[in-house]
Amino acid sequence: MNIVPEPLSLASRLAQDYIHHFERVSGFYGEDHRSEHGYAERVKWLDLSEDKRVQRKVLVDCLRTYNQLHNDHPAVHTSLQLLEQPGTVTMVGGQQSGLFTGPLLVIYKAITVIQAAREAEERLNRPVVPVFWIAGEDHDWDEVNHTFFLRQDQQISKIKLDAKDGLRTSVSYTGVAEEDWNLMLSELQTKLSDSEYKADILKLARDACNGSRGLSEVFAKLINRLFGKYGLILLDSADPGLRALEVPVFESLITHNETLGLSYQQAARDIKGLGYDVQADVSENGANLFYLHEGRRLLLYREGNVFSDRKGMVTLTEQELLRDLHAHPERFSNNVLTRPIMQDCLLPVLGTILGPGEISYWAITRYAFADLGLQMPLIIPRMSFSIVDGTVHKLMEKYEISFEDVHNRLDKKRETWLASKDELNLEDRFSKTREQFEAVYQPLIEDLGRMQSGLLKLGLTNKDKILEQMDYLLSKSRNALEQQHEAALAQWKRIEQTLLPEGKPQERVYNILEYMNRYGLNLVDSLMEIPYESSGIHRVVYV
Repeated sequence: MNIVPEPLSLASRLAQDYIHHFERVSGFYGEDHRSEHGYAERVKWLDLSEDKRVQRKVLVDCLRTYNQLHNDHPAVHTSLQLLEQPGTVTMVGGQQSGLFTGPLLVIYKAITVIQAAREAEERLNRPVVPVFWIAGEDHDWDEVNHTFFLRQDQQISKIKLDAKDGLRTSVSYTGVAEEDWNLMLSELQTKLSDSEYKADILKLARDACNGSRGLSEVFAKLINRLFGKYGLILLDSADPGLRALEVPVFESLITHNETLGLSYQQAARDIKGLGYDVQADVSENGANLFYLHEGRRLLLYREGNVFSDRKGMVTLTEQELLRDLHAHPERFSNNVLTRPIMQDCLLPVLGTILGPGEISYWAITRYAFADLGLQMPLIIPRMSFSIVDGTVHKLMEKYEISFEDVHNRLDKKRETWLASKDELNLEDRFSKTREQFEAVYQPLIEDLGRMQSGLLKLGLTNKDKILEQMDYLLSKSRNALEQQHEAALAQWKRIEQTLLPEGKPQERVYNILEYMNRYGLNLVDSLMEIPYESSGIHRVVYV
């Protein structure tokens, strides 16, 4: 592998400034992860705030039960044993439980969590264990129920798992029947190109689907197969056992709800005041909590002492909500603004690994952390990659296309290249022909109009039709030129589909199984060997 830094703007201006100009936005975040002082201060605070979190032993017992079911690896149990000991801290990153792990960025986040934990452990000379937070409480099924592959004909192929009911319930609570998993496996077999690794990839997927009740379980099993050996602890935010431990935290989120809401709103105003966009919805009366009612995950809003959803399906006073919390904790879950707080109340979080969008919306939570006597953890940018095979690399060199060209000006470069193959100089000749025609025809029309007024209108209509036919002929000429160079344009298309599918960075579209099918089951192990980098810079991996 050859690793080349290639700047790629994936972030909002706020996230860009966090990565490159921390001093401009430091008021919205905790300590600076780039400095030794930042690490030292965060660890010092964690050591002094043990009583602000769930008891380690109780938490680890819960995590051990979950990981024994879905992530049962000796290295994981070693991490859990370390986490049980005072002084051990964590690196945490999370994502929704996408189909077959979802887009590549999920894999890159897990890699960053593990490598950042290793680096911090060496830096601090104390145990730092990696934790992956599976956002199973999220209910956006359409965001996680699909994944993409690149067919041999360079067309993007989608596999999608439809839900059997229309309930907006948590992904981890959405059941998937055996016949639906079989359908997904059959589609996977069709979508994957034939390779020497295909049988092993299909077995990997089949083993994960076997006996799994939903997306989150398959996700956990696949992450285990890829990262269990590195001691990556898995946590499903919808785990009922975990939810029972979170009751005191939810109690604080409810009793301090008005104060927290005002802090989120103030942060949003301050962010806007500095000219940045606010990356998450901050409603004036938002409770920033979800409530599960008859299988539906409802976002709550607060009016005085009363909590309800927008449609009025549930209406509870604060006291009623608290009583329900203690009786049925599984009915409660976080939204995007309270999840960071919940994470910090469960785990001794040294640092959290975030993508560009997450870095932006975490800024809204800074004041809320302080409201509950907490401090925001170090925020470390997720590592970002694009994988380029030898064939595509050669094509880029052949057509003198840089990585930056692909993401910023590929259409223009392609048009310029195609124009250079136009021996008839079509564009220029058609343009001159139009000009000459209009120069001769327009005076004739005007003269005819003086002869008879109706002829002017008829002449103008006639001129427009002739010009339209010229444009039609030019269009057909362009098509003919493209057909002459069809093979070369297909190569341009291959470059685009590899690096910018659907106009998005590769890591946001394709699935890791696509690349493991090309390069082998040890691809993730090879990616794990790429030097750790916390600068947030994008890197191209030439394989």
